[in-house]
Amino acid sequence: MLTQVRRAGVRTVLTALGLALILLACASMLTGAGRIGPGQVIAYLLGESADAHLEMVVTTLRLPRTAAAVVVGAALGISGMLLQTVTRNPLAETGLLGVNSGAALGVVLGITLAGAQTGGAYLVWALGGALATSAVVLLIARGASPLRLVLAGAALSATLGGLTSAILMSDTTTYDLYRFWVLGSLAGVPPERLAAVAPAFAVGLAVAIAAVRPLAALSLGDDVARAIGSRPALTRITVTAAVTLLSAAAVAVAGPIGFLGLLSGFFARAVAGANVGARLAASGLIGAVVLLAADVLARVVIRPYEAPVSLLVALVGGPVLIVVARSRAVAAGAGDRLVRRAAGRRPRALPWRLPVRPPWPRTDRPRVLRAGPVSLRVRVRPAVAATLLAVLAGAAVLAGVAAGQAGATVAEAARALVGLGDPATTMLVHEFRLPRVAAGFVAGAALGLSGCLTQTLARNRLATPDLLGVNQGAVVAILVAGLVSAAPTMFAHWWIGPLGSAVAALVVLAIAGGTGTQGYRIIVTGLAVTAIAAALTETVLAWRGLTAATAVYVWSIGSLNGRGYGVALPVAIGLAILLPATIAACRRLGLMRFGDEVVTALGMNAARARLATLATAVALAGLAVGVGGPIAFVALAAPVIASRLAGPAAVPLLGSAFTGAALVVAADTLGRVVVSGAEIPVGVVTSVLGGPFLLWTLLTDRNG
Repeated sequence: MLTQVRRAGVRTVLTALGLALILLACASMLTGAGRIGPGQVIAYLLGESADAHLEMVVTTLRLPRTAAAVVVGAALGISGMLLQTVTRNPLAETGLLGVNSGAALGVVLGITLAGAQTGGAYLVWALGGALATSAVVLLIARGASPLRLVLAGAALSATLGGLTSAILMSDTTTYDLYRFWVLGSLAGVPPERLAAVAPAFAVGLAVAIAAVRPLAALSLGDDVARAIGSRPALTRITVTAAVTLLSAAAVAVAGPIGFLGLLSGFFARAVAGANVGARLAASGLIGAVVLLAADVLARVVIRPYEAPVSLLVALVGGPVLIVVARSRAVAAGAGDRLVRRAAGRRPRALPWRLPVRPPWPRTDRPRVLRAGPVSLRVRVRPAVAATLLAVLAGAAVLAGVAAGQAGATVAEAARALVGLGDPATTMLVHEFRLPRVAAGFVAGAALGLSGCLTQTLARNRLATPDLLGVNQGAVVAILVAGLVSAAPTMFAHWWIGPLGSAVAALVVLAIAGGTGTQGYRIIVTGLAVTAIAAALTETVLAWRGLTAATAVYVWSIGSLNGRGYGVALPVAIGLAILLPATIAACRRLGLMRFGDEVVTALGMNAARARLATLATAVALAGLAVGVGGPIAFVALAAPVIASRLAGPAAVPLLGSAFTGAALVVAADTLGRVVVSGAEIPVGVVTSVLGGPFLLWTLLTDRNG
């Protein structure tokens, strides 16, 4: 009896969703950003008007747009539901897991390499990118916790986004198309593009329907599925094919729209429970309803202009992501275990091991150095590690001033640094390269120190300004300041970066509920804030002229081009003030890794210590973004490397700063010399290399 009541309830909800879809489709046909009102459209549909302009608007613009919203929404909704079911992870979604980014990279490659312009051409290239990414995601998903899978998706998205940015930097025409397409707009979708992807959508839907029964068996576990005659490996391959076809079709039509699969899967699970078939139908209807509603709203919210659909979906999907992250399903999926086990343990993130025994003792007891009445207590291993990292940073600086399109040997660069070289080399080093290297050095040091502080504060080595929304908060603040100011460059507004970072950090902590044992919530909340801020950034870029948008885009992915002593000075002053203060508080920082109870028992004010640490980290990250934009993954990698060398007993503040400086300077140098006659922004280099680093961190952490 109860089952019959449930089925009746599901049928009622599905019927209501179908009616809502029909009503929204009617609203879509009657609504537009222009001056044509609903009465005129109704008169045309009833045959009472034969106006040619009206016919063009209805049949060429609004009808294909409405159909595209339904198809794309249903495709992304079903894709999200399939991924959540096959991975048994409520956070799985094509946007969060990088599938959309893979399809987008494929389309950009198609536009650049093959001049793709049609829907069929977009689909072919999107299929290739989506297929490769889906395969990687499902490979990682086996045995992964919800948090681990989402972070792996973030790493994939960052790497694929870096590759996409590298391509766009070399082709202004492609970027001009991309900056509008990436917003996920449904405006102006030609009927032939929709017709070209219809077969892929139909096949993907058919494959998804065929996978319903195997998915129901797989949801009980691989062993149970095999016992009842199902083949888990074949089921995963089938789901990969369906997700690839559906997501590639959606991206080819409307661009990468995130969060829609998460929304659809979440609400479909709430409506249909464990019934996979009902969830499939519900997710498709919910995705179509949400996207169609967002598209209708986009036409009227800032009339006569249109708001980006992806931004509106992100404003709804971000809070839903946070709700899902706070649910029991995610907590039971080892999200907390990953955080608890990562806290206080030596990271295993490096893809190599030291070839020889370190030149410091394994038992790193403090040593006391005396000079008359003055004594200093130091630990040998952290001190030696910081010295080695300082030498490495110095070597990176020397390589940075020596390397370039106009080459100079290391010896010539060293002589030019002290004013002994020939005049041409001396001018090249002192006027062009050294100021840029100095800006990269201080920005990297600030990011490395900021990452060390946030990891210590959250007791989680994955909690960095990149993943907590702090960097993107600074980006949005500086972009807004640039819009309302007549300053010629974005980094003229470096001073507002810390303010934007502070606002983003406060929002993340307020929503996540603090930095307690539920640390995974902070990371997922940060990812949601980052996604919303990124959508805002893309919107600003689309609304500016091509020349201005290109310059801002380069900065928004991280670049040191044109930077010098003027923008490096504020960060250097901030480091000169904050670094000694954090070193003086190093003992307190070390105690914070053991929890508030230990801190309070030793007579410290835990709340005040956390606030001071957070304020310092946010200020450093904001200043660094003001100099070079959001240079990705440096704040993650620098403390991991420094901690590996310094040992688990120390909070590697100096080592993190020197490592961050070395990474940024080295990445900028690599970007300047890797392609002859062109320059790859430092943020692209760190994204491409940092994504695999994060993946390696996740996959080699046996304690997660």
